[in-house]
Amino acid sequence: KIKVGIAGYGLCRFGSAFFYQNHPNVEVVAATDLDPARCTKLAKSVGAEKTYPSCEEMIKNREIEAIYIATDAPSHGRLAIQALQHGKHVCSAVPAVFGFKAEEEAHQLLDAVKKSGKKYAMNETSTFHAELWAKRKQYQAGALGKIIYSEGEYYHDFGPKGLRGYNPKNGKIDANGWRRGLPPMWYPTHSNAYYVSITGGRFTEVSCLGTPGLYDEHKENQHKNPFGTEVGMFKTSEGGISRMAVSWDMKNAHGEKGRVYGQKPHNSKISGARPLLPPGVGGGGHGGSHGQLTNDFIESILLDRQPAVNIGDSLNMTI
Repeated sequence: KIKVGIAGYGLCRFGSAFFYQNHPNVEVVAATDLDPARCTKLAKSVGAEKTYPSCEEMIKNREIEAIYIATDAPSHGRLAIQALQHGKHVCSAVPAVFGFKAEEEAHQLLDAVKKSGKKYAMNETSTFHAELWAKRKQYQAGALGKIIYSEGEYYHDFGPKGLRGYNPKNGKIDANGWRRGLPPMWYPTHSNAYYVSITGGRFTEVSCLGTPGLYDEHKENQHKNPFGTEVGMFKTSEGGISRMAVSWDMKNAHGEKGRVYGQKPHNSKISGARPLLPPGVGGGGHGGSHGQLTNDFIESILLDRQPAVNIGDSLNMTI
């Protein structure tokens, strides 16, 4: 059993939503959240006996072998780097890095993974959507040929309340919360996975357009971002084209979707079934991807292989 520490029980309660506490090869030994009440609830929900006031403190526990980071987006990269430097395997919520210094932090995270020799995975839910996973397996088998054109979409109309700036440090809405006026393409992984997670490739050029956001939170925010919807046209490392879109205010549209068109016929007979899950581990939310991501991360440690969403794909989706 891998001894795991879990960080984060905020707005989405993702600390307990990915089945670590149910996995037969996991022992959840510690939990943390910056808010004491949420920390207590997280520990109870995942069966952790030890609690810590912060992820930084929990990382120091030498008993812990792997850390699951389900905290606010701006802290993902920093906490992942610290955990790797303390010899822990790391699984992080999306995106891998965030903000004005994301590119600099991406290099630091990549360096930390290489130096530590530990596994790093990002919980990109689109990767284990049934339709994306099928195309991934078909592409890997050569059944699609080069991907000529692909599309990815992440549409989530937060409404004005959702963009008012939830602050994970106090569990309240305030002007400095990271979601306030969040630039759509700073949270791009759910759409970008519809090329990167299928091919293992990357984007080499981009041209992007945005439309002014519908809510007041787009007019004035710490990100200086006026856009509620952004659409990028990318050139891929295969020489193909991808259209990737993220929107916080598009009506009558929701979720993670994508389409892939290759050189070969689209109706491949290659089986693209997702891996079977261990007893007690469900698929969970986001198209049944939660349990798949956790199981893939744990198996990558036990079998000493790369996770499906490894450091390279994680950064190529994020940056």
